[in-house]
Amino acid sequence: MIDSCSAADDAGVATAAAGAGADVVRSMYGRRLSRIDKGAGDFATAADVAAEEAILAVIRAARPEDAVLGEEGGQRGSAAARQWLVDPLCGTLNYAVGTIVVAVNVALRNGAAAVADPFGGEVFATDGATAWVRRAGVDAPLAPTPTSRLVDVNLDPPFPSTPGFRAVDLLAHPGFVERFRPRVVSTTLALAWVAAGKRAAYVTDGDALCGSVHFAAGIALCRAAGCVVTGIDGAPIAETSRGLVAAADAETHELLMSMIRNQT
Repeated sequence: MIDSCSAADDAGVATAAAGAGADVVRSMYGRRLSRIDKGAGDFATAADVAAEEAILAVIRAARPEDAVLGEEGGQRGSAAARQWLVDPLCGTLNYAVGTIVVAVNVALRNGAAAVADPFGGEVFATDGATAWVRRAGVDAPLAPTPTSRLVDVNLDPPFPSTPGFRAVDLLAHPGFVERFRPRVVSTTLALAWVAAGKRAAYVTDGDALCGSVHFAAGIALCRAAGCVVTGIDGAPIAETSRGLVAAADAETHELLMSMIRNQT
């Protein structure tokens, strides 16, 4: 195992890498981009590939011995090394049709992480202990709050927990309608928004999200910001957890969990 670098330095690498990916995503926006079919309706664009290469260049320059698991390029480097998880363009379908709700996710497994909003001009980052947002070169601490009452729910497949849990049923729950207002996203930028106080919570199904290139950075942000983060069973999230409930506070989390439990 490679000796760990300081958490602060790792956060700087994550921030710089996410920023580099965001620069590419912005620069290629609006072009007619070639698509790479992944099957089952999923695809990548030339922007996904180029953004991942830009992120890799930053990580290689700063941490040449570290491994990288990329959404587009797969595993690079030894599995025994420290591993970076990279999703260079989360929300590819949005991007391809001209919708700017996308994210660039970079996370060191069990360490620092950053999520860049290419079009919002923000980079959300954590060193694993604290979390902040950088706007126009200025850092401010993240402060989660449920006051918006907005809850983002991911309706994208796969749905491994059906029929016990169905996100669409949560949206129709009388208690949900009474207390919250739904938002349906197709990017994990919403997790950063929970950490930043722009959303009250985020809910999704799925397997092993803690180690996913899509979710690891957002989960790290929420944890460091002080959010309540569990699987859909309410247990602390771990590598083998199913689904994800990230809430700004304990009350919001418990309300959502009570509605989820009522589905079963």
